Amino acid sequence: MAQTTTEKLGEWKIVTVVESIVPMGLGRSRMIENTTEVNTEQFRTSRTDGQKSDQKSVSRSELKVENFDEAKLLNFFSAAGINFQNIASNDAMIGARIMELEAAGFKLIYVTSAVESHAGKDDSGGIFITRMFFKK
Repeated sequence: MAQTTTEKLGEWKIVTVVESIVPMGLGRSRMIENTTEVNTEQFRTSRTDGQKSDQKSVSRSELKVENFDEAKLLNFFSAAGINFQNIASNDAMIGARIMELEAAGFKLIYVTSAVESHAGKDDSGGIFITRMFFKK
């Protein structure tokens, strides 16, 4: 199972929900779960004087995982504006996944969320992101 720590610490799972606020179905909304174990040691560097870093030696392409699960969700907005049916549908999908994980022995430990939107004069989009942390 991905993101497994030692038995003493338990098993952790992070589920990320990205909900688009781009109108008319043009955005992409998903519920994402990593399924790849990652060793972070190879991607970490140390600073010894607070200035110099070897981060340039870490390739961004090497950071990308190839395997993950994704579930399609609906966008918050439709052509007519806020689409409450889409929001309720997303809630049903997210709630169902939480119940599946609870049934598998995971407990929801922490939730954090944020929104990104330019919000300028011609702003037509952004995302609402939620990360849920589960432990077994």
